[in-house]
Amino acid sequence: MELKQPNIIIETHGCKLNQADSLQIATEFKSRGCKINDYTQPPSAYIVNSCTVTHTADKKARQALRKARKQYPESLVVATGCYAEHGGKFLSKMPEVDIVLGNKSKKDIVTTLLDNYLITSNKKDEESIPQQLLFTRSRVKIQEGCNQICAYCIIPRVRGREISVPLEKILGQIQEYTDQGSKEVVLTGTQLGSYGYDLNNINLEMMLEQILDKTSIPRIRISSLQPQEITNSLLSVWNDERMCRHFHVPLQSGSNRILKVMRRRYTAEKFIETIQRIQEVIPDVGVTTDVIVGFPGETDEEFNQTLHLAKFADFAKIHVFPYSARPGTTSFYLKNDIDPRIIKERAKILNQLAKEKQSCFLGKFVGTKQHVLWDQVGKSTPLGIEHKGITDNYIRVLSWSKKSSYNQIIEADLFRKENGYILGSVTE
Repeated sequence: MELKQPNIIIETHGCKLNQADSLQIATEFKSRGCKINDYTQPPSAYIVNSCTVTHTADKKARQALRKARKQYPESLVVATGCYAEHGGKFLSKMPEVDIVLGNKSKKDIVTTLLDNYLITSNKKDEESIPQQLLFTRSRVKIQEGCNQICAYCIIPRVRGREISVPLEKILGQIQEYTDQGSKEVVLTGTQLGSYGYDLNNINLEMMLEQILDKTSIPRIRISSLQPQEITNSLLSVWNDERMCRHFHVPLQSGSNRILKVMRRRYTAEKFIETIQRIQEVIPDVGVTTDVIVGFPGETDEEFNQTLHLAKFADFAKIHVFPYSARPGTTSFYLKNDIDPRIIKERAKILNQLAKEKQSCFLGKFVGTKQHVLWDQVGKSTPLGIEHKGITDNYIRVLSWSKKSSYNQIIEADLFRKENGYILGSVTE
C-alpha cells in the first residue's frame, strides 16, 4: 500500500520571531517528506502558531482554530506558540483543538506529529513549500527569551529567559536560505541587543560582521533594538550597503514616569538622542516604533508627552497599541486602569499622527530612484503584472510590469504616494 504524503498548513500570528519559527517548522516537515501549505487539498494537520501579546491576539488565535476545524473537519488541528504556552489549559478544553504544544514543545512539533499522529512516505517534494515561505525575505532567529521583564509584557513567561543561537548555526541557516533563493534575511528575537551575552566572545556587532564576511545574502535587516543598545560602534556596521537602512526602536511612552513604571531601561531624552544619532549616521534611514496608550495611571499630561515626542521624532511608521492587561504581568495588578473610552480616543489621536508621519516620510522619496526587492506578485492587469516590493529603508512600493520581477532587487523610479505605498516604475 502506498503511504500518504502529509500536507501541513501553518498559519502564523504575531511577531517576526514566530515567522522564523514557522519557517523552521516548515523546513523540517519538508525534510520529512511532507507537503507544506497546499491549499488544493485538505491538510493532514492545520497548525496555528499563535501570539498572546494582547487579548486581541488571543481572540484571533481562538477564531483561527475554530475556523480550521470548521473548514477541515477531518484534519488534525494543532495550537502552538505563545498563546498555547500561556493559555494551554484553556485551549486544551476547546473541542475544535486536538493538540496543544506550547513554545517549550514547539521544537519537537514535527517529531511529535509525524511519529505519533501522521504517517509519512518520506517522499521528498522539492516544490512543496511556496516561494513566499522560503524565498525572498527569510526570518532567522538569533535569540529567544527576555530577561528584561517589562511590567506589561507576558513574553518572558511564554518565551523564557534569554538564549542566544550559536553563531555557526546562524551563518549556516542564512547561507542555506541564500542558496534557496532568499534575497533578504530578517534577524529576529525577543531581545536582539543582548545577543551573545550567554556565549563566549561574541555580541550583536561581531555577529553582524561575521554575517557580512561569511555569507552572500544581499540584504540583512534587524527586526528590533532598544535605544540603550544602539551605540556608535554598532552603527558603524551600517557602513556596509548590505545592511538595511531600517531600525525598529520601541518607544512605548514619552513619559519618564510611565517608562519607569513599565521598567523600560531608557528615558524619553535618551530615546530622542538615539533616534537623532541613527538619522545623522545613516542617510534616508527609516525608523519605526511602537507606542502603548492607556497604560495604568497614564494621565492626560503624560499622554501629551508621548504625543509631543512622536510629533518631534522623524518616524517612518508608528504602531499604536491600546494597553492590554495580561494576567501574570506586574501591570495586571495595578489599580489605576484607564477608562476604555479614553484609551480608544488616545489611540485614535495617535493613529492619525501615525498616518501623517508615514505620509511625510514617503513624500521624501517621491521622485527618487530606490532599489526594491519585489516580494509579492499579483494578477495580470491591463497595466501589466502587479508587483509589490520593499526598499531597504522599509518603503512599500507598488508597480506593474510586462514580466515578473519576483524575488529580484531592481531599481524603480518612485513617482506618487497612494494608500501607504509609493507607486514606482521599473525600466524593462
